[in-house]
Amino acid sequence: MISTKLPFALLLGLIVVFTITVLSCEKDDICVDGSTPLLVVRFYDVANRTELKKVPSFRIVGIGQNTTVIGIADRSDLDSIAIPLKVTENTTGFYFIANSADVDTQDSDGEPIKVEGGDIDSLYFNYNRTEKFVSRACGHIANYENLSSDLKLESENWIKDIEFITPLVDNSTEAHVKIYH
Repeated sequence: MISTKLPFALLLGLIVVFTITVLSCEKDDICVDGSTPLLVVRFYDVANRTELKKVPSFRIVGIGQNTTVIGIADRSDLDSIAIPLKVTENTTGFYFIANSADVDTQDSDGEPIKVEGGDIDSLYFNYNRTEKFVSRACGHIANYENLSSDLKLESENWIKDIEFITPLVDNSTEAHVKIYH
């Protein structure tokens, strides 16, 4: 007669070892708290510096890019935005466009084309990048320190003043910059 206790005990032991192994593993294949923070900009009334003021028909385009910044509602009236900074450079430039609209014109061959109309200001954000290790699943993220700006002066800038709330960008939940217009 063959005993059935040995295979059952072996099976029970294997289940216990498997359960302990699975429960002791770190869940590092899913990244839940690791992303490079966005720069949060809020727009204020230059005449009443504590009052938020929407920018009409706002459009933002990265300098050197042909498309608008992803995640920003294009040509909307906005009083705040969250924009990405470059993680491989110490400067990121944007065209901040108020009253954005397509303007019909002609190219050099007389063909009809549309060009960007509105009030266009060129604004560069300067910073020092620091890497932060989050986890094996998330890897490294970039934080930005010593944030400053360079507004290209034009004949009539719609951006009147820029104030930095904090020179450190390490989260996307708080405003970092106030822009007055």
